[in-house]
Amino acid sequence: MLVTEAAVNLPEIVAAVRLLEQGRLVGLPTETVYGLAADAESDAAVARIYAAKGRPADHPVIVHVHRHADPLRWASELSPDALRLMAAFWPGPLTLVLRRNPGVADACAGGQDTIALRCPDHPLAQALLKEFKAGQGGLAAPSANRFGRVSPTTAAHVRAELGDAVAMVLDGGPCAVGIESTIVDCSQPGRPPRVLRPGGISAQALADVLDCAAEDLLARPLESAPRVPGALASHYAPRTPLRLAAAAAIDARWKPAGAVGVLAPRPAPLADPRGIWIQAPSDAEGYAHHLYAALRDLDGRGLDAIWVERLPGDPAWDAVRDRLRRAATDTT
Repeated sequence: MLVTEAAVNLPEIVAAVRLLEQGRLVGLPTETVYGLAADAESDAAVARIYAAKGRPADHPVIVHVHRHADPLRWASELSPDALRLMAAFWPGPLTLVLRRNPGVADACAGGQDTIALRCPDHPLAQALLKEFKAGQGGLAAPSANRFGRVSPTTAAHVRAELGDAVAMVLDGGPCAVGIESTIVDCSQPGRPPRVLRPGGISAQALADVLDCAAEDLLARPLESAPRVPGALASHYAPRTPLRLAAAAAIDARWKPAGAVGVLAPRPAPLADPRGIWIQAPSDAEGYAHHLYAALRDLDGRGLDAIWVERLPGDPAWDAVRDRLRRAATDTT
């Protein structure tokens, strides 16, 4: 059940703000995944995020802002395209990469002159941002997990993964979207926006707002495009080796496979007490919501391998396919 505005506990929010003001880390629910939040303007606090996650220093983090915050506190300019996307999709699972004001949030930028901004669509996140620095502050909040591993979609995932490194975890229930935000580069003057990471908003939805073709947004990013979270070849991965496989290959190997976990949008072809089969939803939105919790479940069972059935090729599945491709150690 999703948290509503009425369920926001103000004393809990105030306690979280105090911890953030002290440079501590707070687990933050958003509609995408849980974030590991710190004051984006404190180099020391952001450094604690990098240390807790084991995150490379040149890998930037997204700054989360309140719905009434001024983006120009962070960005040096907002293009007409950026303004249209903000109006259409904020609050929501959209991150915009913008030119950064010099000297602002240096620790979040990974050595670049850009800033990644997002306005999360979750009542607890918005309540926290409203109280933090009178609604004009920003929270650096990459996913609350060890770098490169499966992102958390419940408060329990955050506590299990990071333990005492997090001073407090705000429990906002399971994340509604379940995979990370779409990242769009609007930082290069005179050039059209580009999707740098697929996510909770489709390229077609973006294109409808920008009055262009979805294919234009998905064109290969320029070599000068900024580095963004989640774009490494290996990411979102369980510790158990994960293989992407066709349905026929899974069915042929399922019975003799042994200690193997399967994630597929259909029931198991036959019972096998040695393996674990998780049936995922058959629609892209439901599958995305279910994905990380299922991978964490399988990863915790001491299996030899995880097999994930290949997904449909239509655009609705782009973001989920992206996450699984990066998580996989093998494909068949």
